[in-house]
Amino acid sequence: MGGGFQFFDIILFALVAGFLVFRLRSVLGRRDGHEGNYKDPYQPDPKADSETDDPGRDNDNVIPLPDRSPREDRLDDEEIIDPDNPLEAGLVQIRIADPTFDPQGFVGGAQGAFEMIVGAFAAGDRKTLATLLSPEVLSNFETVIDQRESAKETVEHELVGLRKPEILEAEMQDDWARVTVKFVSEQVNVVRDEDGKVVEGDPNYVDKVTDFWTFARDVRSPDPNWALVATRSLDS
Repeated sequence: MGGGFQFFDIILFALVAGFLVFRLRSVLGRRDGHEGNYKDPYQPDPKADSETDDPGRDNDNVIPLPDRSPREDRLDDEEIIDPDNPLEAGLVQIRIADPTFDPQGFVGGAQGAFEMIVGAFAAGDRKTLATLLSPEVLSNFETVIDQRESAKETVEHELVGLRKPEILEAEMQDDWARVTVKFVSEQVNVVRDEDGKVVEGDPNYVDKVTDFWTFARDVRSPDPNWALVATRSLDS
């Protein structure tokens, strides 16, 4: 009888254990390798990576890093200065005194001034010359204009071509910036008397002219314009 009760107890315990296992599996579920909600915390999330790599996705959590490339890699050629070059040293002095000074912009302005000055001089346009020349240079130009008018002579001028001007010298003298520019142009200049006869020049000849003009500006002045303060030609 005692052995029968013992056997009965074993069966009872086995039934209880089986019931508990069944209940645990129904509550916790069963892993079969195909469940989609399980995530290994030590592995990267491929979905998150694909969303981040999508260039069209607007991800507010992505903070762009600033450009950390060295400044030397972004320097313009004009900022690399040779201190042993007098021209470059002079340009630096002017830029220190006047931060708005731009050599390339200056060359463009000098070219425009050259065309206006030679045209106004040929036409005897004192008003235009007065806005572009220093008093000393203006006086010299007016002297020549007066002589032509006294002789009743007229000038026919044509600027056929003009090469890109070249800065030769630059310096600061006290508060004055001075820049010398080389102009190489092709011109036709003819002087006629009151009867229209040619007294100087050839209307069929294009003359190659090389001029060296010096412009100056007081860097303390709010006036940004430069004035022509000195002129000379290649043969003078």
